[in-house]
Amino acid sequence: MKIAYQYRIKPTKQQREIIDNTLNMLRCQYNYELAQRFEWYEQNRCSIDRCPLVCHFPELKEKPTRFSQQASLKQLKVDRPWYKNIHSQVLQEVPKRVEIAFTKWLAGDSKGKKSGRPRF
Repeated sequence: MKIAYQYRIKPTKQQREIIDNTLNMLRCQYNYELAQRFEWYEQNRCSIDRCPLVCHFPELKEKPTRFSQQASLKQLKVDRPWYKNIHSQVLQEVPKRVEIAFTKWLAGDSKGKKSGRPRF
């Protein structure tokens, strides 16, 4: 028989405000990084259905990866000092979640089942 312990937290009003502010900042960061990925996708995809013999291709942008987005977090904390209140490992999980959502949308999971487009 497996036993699992469940704990219920009862934050004070001040703690609740801190939790809400942290979640809002993480949500904004998630949306920003997801927007970077969508912008890259829209600019670099090209329909090969029909094109003239002479065609100019725009300069391709570098694909934002989890590691490039994690590297930019240091500058984020300099530009926006209120992000210093969030622990670095919590912020590093945001690009990881974005990459998982974006990859499942484009390639699908291990069984090939694709997810819907990630939402903001």
